[in-house]
Amino acid sequence: MSKPDPQLNSTITATFTVRPNDLASAISPDPNDRFPAVFSTSRLVALMEIASARLLEPCLSPGQLSVGVRIDVTHSAPTPEGTEVTAEAKFVGREGKLFVFEVIARDPAGEIGRARHERAIINVERLENAARKRILEGERVPRQGEL
Repeated sequence: MSKPDPQLNSTITATFTVRPNDLASAISPDPNDRFPAVFSTSRLVALMEIASARLLEPCLSPGQLSVGVRIDVTHSAPTPEGTEVTAEAKFVGREGKLFVFEVIARDPAGEIGRARHERAIINVERLENAARKRILEGERVPRQGEL
């Protein structure tokens, strides 16, 4: 039996302070790759996912989690290290099995990004087993005559 969806237009937030590892300058281990020392888009997306996932927590049964399926994000303003950033996710409905969110991220100076984000509720064990199987089968070297 599935649990009820979140209430339409319900919201929740996720907040953290931008640390050195959250900066664009920290995303690549290759010193030849250069990025500015501001909040990275990849960490902005992660914060948006965290907020959206929190909104789905009451919908989960044992053994389930939610996973991001799609995100259309705009990162519109830079944020320096040491600044608090908040993402507010709003549940706007469903499209089939996908839960759809509008997410707005802000720092003390105002909006820094927004997204339309879709998540699915999955069985954790089944997903993790499928991931392992996919990699193991992908690593198998074809035998002569199998190409």
